[in-house]
Amino acid sequence: MNPTEIRLLYLRELRSALRERSIVVNGILMPIFLYPVMLWVMFSAIMFVQGLNEGFLSRVVVEGDVPPAHAALLDSLIADDDVLVMGREGEGEPEEGAEVEVVPVPDNPVRALQEGDVDAIVRFGGGDGVAADAPGLANFKVEIRFDRSESRSRTARDRVDGAVDAYRSRWLDREAEALGLAEDRRALYAVTSENVSTEEELGAMVLGQMLSLFLVIMVAVGCFVPSVDTTAGERERSTWETLMTVAASRTSVVTAKYLYVATLGIIAGLLNVAAMFLSIGAIVEPLLEGNEALTFSVPLLALPVMAMGAVVLALFFAAGMMILASFARTFKDGQAMVQPVYWLVFLPMLLGQQTDLTLTPAIAAIPVANVAMMIRDALNGVFIWPLIAQTLAVNLALVALFLWLARRVLAFEDFLMGSFDGSFWRFMKDRVLGKNKRTAAVEATPNV
Repeated sequence: MNPTEIRLLYLRELRSALRERSIVVNGILMPIFLYPVMLWVMFSAIMFVQGLNEGFLSRVVVEGDVPPAHAALLDSLIADDDVLVMGREGEGEPEEGAEVEVVPVPDNPVRALQEGDVDAIVRFGGGDGVAADAPGLANFKVEIRFDRSESRSRTARDRVDGAVDAYRSRWLDREAEALGLAEDRRALYAVTSENVSTEEELGAMVLGQMLSLFLVIMVAVGCFVPSVDTTAGERERSTWETLMTVAASRTSVVTAKYLYVATLGIIAGLLNVAAMFLSIGAIVEPLLEGNEALTFSVPLLALPVMAMGAVVLALFFAAGMMILASFARTFKDGQAMVQPVYWLVFLPMLLGQQTDLTLTPAIAAIPVANVAMMIRDALNGVFIWPLIAQTLAVNLALVALFLWLARRVLAFEDFLMGSFDGSFWRFMKDRVLGKNKRTAAVEATPNV
């Protein structure tokens, strides 16, 4: 293996990659624009749906009689601009010449609720424990029937529930004031909450959940197309055999290709992290109006940890994808063969995104997922160095295993020249495992 040969071949692969539109799009443009734009579209859609939900009238049917002492509750529902009480006229004088349209109550409100013609059914009834000596102040209960599978119906439930709570608070304050109770004596008990997390800690939580996952995805995406193009694509273009005849050794050729694929994976991951970090504030902050603000910052020690994570991920994905894609004869077949390695990006999702879970020895033994957890902890300022070392060691050990396997595969001439017709699994069964078995059988046979 000659370093000069590897350097020349490596630079040749990089120059060729910049002329390939698919590699430039998937390895450079997609990490910069795709996920920031996708997040912006997703959050804009959420805001748009919320605006639609807030803009329509909730069609409500009222059943039962409200106690006379609480007639104001029904009046407040009728006067609510966001609630349409069917069969009732709104309060206030209509404009001159305008006709007041009263929406009739359906004959079967329950069926109308199931069919979507009614959003909620509100039933007023007698409450439990009615005081016999205070009939004018008899308590009562409100039952709200809604369809949980429909957003309109859920919104109607929330609006009616909010109106009832607001009326109850006003009524309790009014009665307590009439009895001469001070405000501090009105509540039986009080519940207060205090957020002890800072803006930086909240921002670190959001960054840790998003960047750790997107870094894994984008490193895999960055390795996906180059690994297939530099192996199966070479065979499809009939340039693989020509490349095998150059003066450089075959080991140097394969090593240069491997480093080239890993480099594009690292570039894709780091570009995506940079684009996400620069755009996440502008995307997320509009969703936090009225809430606590977030401050996005990255600890200095997290930068080398993220860089090491991106490197080991790129080495891992590049090795696995190139081995599988090398057995394909066309680019399309190579994409199908690489899918098993690409599915590993879902491991962090399967482990969940619990904020109270940090890197443990068990998680550190799971490839890919351990790197995502390591990066998330680093963004939150948690650095468990023994487990970080274990994480890197586990992934590098798998990379070494892949490289050993690639060396075994390269020993077969028909594979290098592209004459082997079969999948990776068939190759392992017939050539590697089968050859070992035949060799053992020959050695065990006595000489005659």
